Amino acid sequence: MPTSAAGETLPSEPEAWEPRDPTLPPRPDQARARRPRRPRRLRRFLRRLFGLAALGVLLLLGGLVAGYLLVDVPAANATAVAQSNLFLYRDGTQLARDGEVDRENVSLARVPLGVQRAVLAAEDRDFHTSQAVDPRAMVRATWNTLTGKGRQSGSTITQQYVKNYYLGQEQTLTRKAKEFFIALKLGREKSKDEILEGYLNTSYFGRNAYGVQAAARAYYGKDAHALSTAEGAYLASLLNSPNAYDVTEHPENRDRVLARWRYVLDGMVTEGWLSRAARAAAVFPDPQPARASAGLSGQRGYLVQAVRQYLTEHGIVDEKTLAAGGFRITTTLERAKQDAFVKAVEESVTAKLDPRHNPTDRFVRVGGAAVEPGSGRIVAIYGGIDYTRQFVNNATRRDYQVGSTFKPFVLASALQNGAQTQEGERITPNTVYDGDNRRPVQGWNGAYYDPANEDDESFGPISVRTATDRSVNAVYAQMAVDVGPARVRDTAVTLGLPARTPDLTATPSIALGPATASVLDLAQAYATLANHGRHAPYTLVEKVSRDGEELDLPGSGSEPEGRQVLSREVADTTTSVLRSVVREGTGTAALAAGRPAAGKTGTAEDDKAAWFAGFTPELATVVAMMGQDPETGRQLPLYGALGRPRINGGGEPAEIWARFTRDALAGVPAKEFDLRLMEGAEELPLESPPADFSGDPYGAGQGYEGPQRHRGKAPVTPHVPRPAVRERGAEPVRPEPVRPAQPPRQAPQPLQAPPAPQPEPEPVPVTPTEAPVAPAPVDTGAPGTPMTAVAPASDVSGPTSP
Repeated sequence: MPTSAAGETLPSEPEAWEPRDPTLPPRPDQARARRPRRPRRLRRFLRRLFGLAALGVLLLLGGLVAGYLLVDVPAANATAVAQSNLFLYRDGTQLARDGEVDRENVSLARVPLGVQRAVLAAEDRDFHTSQAVDPRAMVRATWNTLTGKGRQSGSTITQQYVKNYYLGQEQTLTRKAKEFFIALKLGREKSKDEILEGYLNTSYFGRNAYGVQAAARAYYGKDAHALSTAEGAYLASLLNSPNAYDVTEHPENRDRVLARWRYVLDGMVTEGWLSRAARAAAVFPDPQPARASAGLSGQRGYLVQAVRQYLTEHGIVDEKTLAAGGFRITTTLERAKQDAFVKAVEESVTAKLDPRHNPTDRFVRVGGAAVEPGSGRIVAIYGGIDYTRQFVNNATRRDYQVGSTFKPFVLASALQNGAQTQEGERITPNTVYDGDNRRPVQGWNGAYYDPANEDDESFGPISVRTATDRSVNAVYAQMAVDVGPARVRDTAVTLGLPARTPDLTATPSIALGPATASVLDLAQAYATLANHGRHAPYTLVEKVSRDGEELDLPGSGSEPEGRQVLSREVADTTTSVLRSVVREGTGTAALAAGRPAAGKTGTAEDDKAAWFAGFTPELATVVAMMGQDPETGRQLPLYGALGRPRINGGGEPAEIWARFTRDALAGVPAKEFDLRLMEGAEELPLESPPADFSGDPYGAGQGYEGPQRHRGKAPVTPHVPRPAVRERGAEPVRPEPVRPAQPPRQAPQPLQAPPAPQPEPEPVPVTPTEAPVAPAPVDTGAPGTPMTAVAPASDVSGPTSP
């Protein structure tokens, strides 16, 4: 240490600063100097966080107090004096007016205790012990809504009563806030019994019924005091979704309804409100059919029902708000086309029914829908004989198999995905398959599957085009495996079938049409093919307004031509094959429309439904005949209906299609298909039928003669040349003009161009031991050149499971 002259020790001068070696740890005195900084920062952060939390709590409490003081209990909302809705055709003329609200308040004492408890089990099991609001449920519901798990109310019965009676159904934060504060006040001002009584008298149960008394009358034809616990459990189930859970309107939702009904009863057991013995003895109480007002008679009720369903399913207006009324709804429906559909069904089916002498005629139902391919607009719907007599809409129901009308989706999927046969050959309309009856599918790892053809007929090697004409199940089941059933399903959904379509499963049987799509669903998918692979989602509503304010409609800002879901070449090639079905196959009755057409027939298993789905360049239309017992609602076969042994898609459904299409497009010049075919998919050069048939316009479309096929006149189409028929022994056989001669049972080979026309062979002499063959002559269009006509196979989907 330095010292002064007097010998005192002087402070040492600081040493020169040297940078610390970063590879060495800091000196202990340096570490100690730094250590206190971290706790000081953490404490400062925690103090700030606590301050912010305290401020947030104070603000929240302040907001709650302010809201409670500022929000008053309002007068009853407009639902108590509900208005009617006005439905208009596209041209602005009136279609119908609805909104006759059915309401009758009853005291809580008039509602059986079992019914009250069923409602509590369905909606709010802690009603008697909980507060008027449940903040935790509200937060959970809000979180689920924000995170995309679906809208949930999180509301107690008190809150629902506030929404029903004082507010509205709109999903806004403002309405939810008002609901919260009003519910708090009501919880302090009214008893639980008063709130429950108000809730039971204001809730909407469907069928225009407000309150449990109106619901009891609408669904069971009795007063509320006479309801059983099982009936009360069903009415309580309706509160969740009145439209979807009405099993008479939507029989396809029966499983969902039963699950909800069981959930309610099981909840009553859990709460000790119902004994296990009574629960085990409970049987689902089917409601009575709905009774429509006279103002919705004929087709009007079906149209209004379809429009309501469209508005609610697309989220344009919720069901309860729509039932409150006051809406002006302009539809896409066209009056002239609507009238044409009714006329076509009347002439082809209704006028021929004789239920007094033919019991099967009591089971006949008809549904139909027509869609413009380019715009997706629904221009006509046929829902049934009369809405006041038959409530279920046959155009929108999803509970009948579509049969072989599904097969074009298999072909389109094969072409779109570049699928190959088991032998490695690319699939085209000219690919040859084995069409033998009960041929097991190859390349499938699932259960053994060998579908039967119609009438157990074997066809041997047959091209895809001809297999489509004759609806050969063995060919299409194998093609579905070659493509991949999951890809087939995806293609059907892409074209327009809803992904939730019942029985749309990825198995080989998907090709035979076990799926239960609606008539309207199928029309949308066929419209996509007619629109060269562009899918324009169907629309039934052009404009909706209330109090002069228009509502936003889905897809209003999108391009009208739709979205390309299949390549044009794939869609057009599929169309070319469907043209052949109308010209040469099971759908020749459609020729009576008098214009170029494409389509496919289909029949459900056990002949419970027969379909024709077809289109012209301007219009896609689907028609279905269905068998249903009017008392039990059970699906039944159509054997014997209209005095015929059997109803096929090529019979009355195709006949209705032709009549409707002819009249709906009257005055519109016939338009040819503008097709771009895939390479190797060339079709035979056939002339289109002229727009004007001479003589009876339906002489060409009455069906075929033959065992187990539609009875009627043999098709006589003088303007459509058909291939010549050659004889094989004494059996007339239609040739395969696009298939080259092959050795028997060889693997399929690519087809060559059709051979040049040859002179007609001399008739084969009939030996004494053979029966003479006398086929009906058909004029080919060339004078003096008759040829024999052969009835092609009728179309049935056949078994849909092994």
